[in-house]
Amino acid sequence: MRGDFKARHSPQRPPWAPDEEAFLAACTRCGDCVPVCPTRIVVVVRGYPEVDFKRGECTFCGACAAACKDGALPRANAQARPWNIKARIADNCLPRRGVECRICGDSCPVSAIRFSPRLGGPPVAEVDTASCTGCGACLAPCPVNAIRIT
Repeated sequence: MRGDFKARHSPQRPPWAPDEEAFLAACTRCGDCVPVCPTRIVVVVRGYPEVDFKRGECTFCGACAAACKDGALPRANAQARPWNIKARIADNCLPRRGVECRICGDSCPVSAIRFSPRLGGPPVAEVDTASCTGCGACLAPCPVNAIRIT
C-alpha cells in the first residue's frame, strides 16, 4: 500500500472564506489573493489558496477579499468576523515542562495569551478565547511548535 495516511484536517482558507464546500465551489484558483497579502501568509496549495501561519500573522487588512473577484472570500462589511479559529496551546509548551518561556504572549497583538502563576514552576500560558482573533502571530515564534490555530 502506498499513500499519505496521516489524519487530514481542513485547510485554513483566507479570511472571510465560507465553509469548505462553498469556498471550493466559488474559487476559480485565479490566485489574485496571493500577491496582495502584505504578510505573505496566503499561499497556493494543491491549486487553492490557504493560510500558512508559519510565515507570519494575518492583519485582517482585507486585501485578499478585495482582490477576490469570484466571490470566494465574501467580506460583507468591516464588522464581519473573518473566521472563528482560535489559538490552542499543546502539552509540549515549554512552561508546562518547567522551562520559562513567554514568547507567544509577547507576540500576541491583542494580549489574548496570559500567563497564570503556579507553584513549583514558571507561569503557564493560557489563551483567552474571547479576545483571541486567530491571527496566528503566536504560532511562528513558538520554539517548540506548541501552538495550533484551529
